[in-house]
Amino acid sequence: MARLVLLIWSLGPMLWQLYTSLRPTEALTGGLGRQAGWTLSHYQLLLQGEPPFLLYLVNSAVVGATSTALTLALAVPCAYGLSRIGRTVSRGVSLLVAGAAAFPAVLLFLALLEVARDWHLANNLLALSLPYAGLCLPLAILLLQASFRDLPLELEEAAVMEGMGLWQRLRWVLLPLMAPAIASAALLIFIFCWNEYPIALTWLSRSDLLTLAPAMARIAGSSVYTIPYGAFAAATVLGSTPLILLMLLFQRQIISGLTQGAIKG
Repeated sequence: MARLVLLIWSLGPMLWQLYTSLRPTEALTGGLGRQAGWTLSHYQLLLQGEPPFLLYLVNSAVVGATSTALTLALAVPCAYGLSRIGRTVSRGVSLLVAGAAAFPAVLLFLALLEVARDWHLANNLLALSLPYAGLCLPLAILLLQASFRDLPLELEEAAVMEGMGLWQRLRWVLLPLMAPAIASAALLIFIFCWNEYPIALTWLSRSDLLTLAPAMARIAGSSVYTIPYGAFAAATVLGSTPLILLMLLFQRQIISGLTQGAIKG
């Protein structure tokens, strides 16, 4: 019974959004209740719009995948280096990285606007991955560094005795063991990029290049006199579904990565 209550509590917001997205506008604003029935008109409005809402999901997926790949390409070697240098130096650098991870990103907003203007990076989905990777890099390094440190040094020493170089050891020995931690870091990075709003709002002005967050903000503010509850709920359901599928698909790797190193002995 307790598990059922916890499940309903956890799924409550999503179920409420799904319910709202399937109700006619009259039922949401006029108090008609059950007499109004059910409808898919809110989803049809989004999918048949100009541009269609699915384009925003594709844009967000492109930005998220590019940013995740770029962040991990930089974070993996950095985390490995920090885990193998002297403990005193590693602690000092780790404190700097932790400070960068805790730094309020909103304070960089004006600087990023200047960069976008001077370097002509506006309205470029791939360019949007640059600030995202910079913001996600410190946290990714900290997560992967702890996982690298938990790997037995004997494995790497045996690989050295077999004649493997640094990149060979990373590719064939360490990275396969790091797969759960990398999957966890990748998902956290992707979720951040998927939901990020202020940078995407200012760097992207073309409707066909918008990502999910600014597109949903336009839906919420599309009318001065009425609030489009149904359309906004439908957009929430469509926007959350890919993340839920990713969580279900990689849940074992994610749980293993988050708990890696928690139990020793």
